[in-house]
Amino acid sequence: MPELLVNGSLKEQMNYIQERTRIYQDYRAIREDMFQKMKGNALDSLQTAKIEIIGLKNNVRERNFIIDSLNTSIETAKADLDKMIKTKNSIRLLGIEINKVAYNAVLWTIIASLAAFLIIGFLSFKRNRSVTVHAKKEFEELRKEFEAYRKASREAREKMSMTHFNELKRIRGA
Repeated sequence: MPELLVNGSLKEQMNYIQERTRIYQDYRAIREDMFQKMKGNALDSLQTAKIEIIGLKNNVRERNFIIDSLNTSIETAKADLDKMIKTKNSIRLLGIEINKVAYNAVLWTIIASLAAFLIIGFLSFKRNRSVTVHAKKEFEELRKEFEAYRKASREAREKMSMTHFNELKRIRGA
C-alpha cells in the first residue's frame, strides 16, 4: 500500500489513482485493497466533515444566542439611556415633569418681567421723588412768601392802626 493512500488527502489519493491506474474499455482498473482504503478514507473524511459541520452549526447556534442576548441588552441599554436623557433634560416642578428648555424660558421670562417691573418701579420712584422735592421747594418758597406777606400785611395794618389812632388823637385833641 503506497504511503500516499494512508497519509495523503483525499484529493491527493484521487490524483494518485488517476495517474497510476490504467483505463480498459472506458473502465479504470483499481486494485481492491486500494479501492477499499480510498473508500474508508472518503467515508472517514465525510464523517469528520459531518461532525465538523454539526460542531459549526452548534457554534453558530450558540453565537446567534449570544448575539440575540447582546441585542436584547443593547435595546435595554438604549431604553435606559433614553429614559436617563429624558430625566436629565427635564425638571420636576410641583410634581410635573417640565423640559429644561421650557423651564429656562419660563424662568428667564419671569426674571426679565421682574427686572422690567423693578426698573419701572425705580424710574417711577425717582420721578415721584423729584416731583416731591420740587413740590417741597415750591411749598417752602410759598410759605416764605406767605410769611413775608403776612409780616408786611401786619406791619401795614399796624401802621394803618397807628395812623388811624394818631388821626383820632389829633381830631380829639384839636
